Amino acid sequence: MLIRIEGSDLPGRRAGAEADLLRLRNVHVGIQRKAEVVDRIPADAREASWQVEVTTREVDGLLDVGGPWVHGRPGARFLYLSWGAVTDGRFEMFRRAKLMFGDIPTGLLRAGHDGAGVLVGRLGLTDADGGPLCARVRPPQIMWALE
Repeated sequence: MLIRIEGSDLPGRRAGAEADLLRLRNVHVGIQRKAEVVDRIPADAREASWQVEVTTREVDGLLDVGGPWVHGRPGARFLYLSWGAVTDGRFEMFRRAKLMFGDIPTGLLRAGHDGAGVLVGRLGLTDADGGPLCARVRPPQIMWALE
């Protein structure tokens, strides 16, 4: 199943001390594959987008997802968007956002599993305080669709 995450309103695009600090520290956001954060995008980019493929299977009448992009135990699987400072080519993570598969409407998840389209999650990447979005991201902060 293909999943695309589309992020807007990155925190480094704003005016103010928090955005200045993010730009100064060369903060990026990427998607986590196993322990590695890949496809990193600067915090002051206009938008961010990642597309990954996950495996799906039926387990006792329920869908389970897996693969190198998927974290967590059965029944509590998720994707990570990870924030970190890039220094001398090294990524030093300091914050993560969890996108829970359990928060995706069941009909959309099943349609994605059945190959009806790409499952798309859209979210703003700035929290209420103007910093990088972190912790569990629930609807309506993230909106899911099938395209």
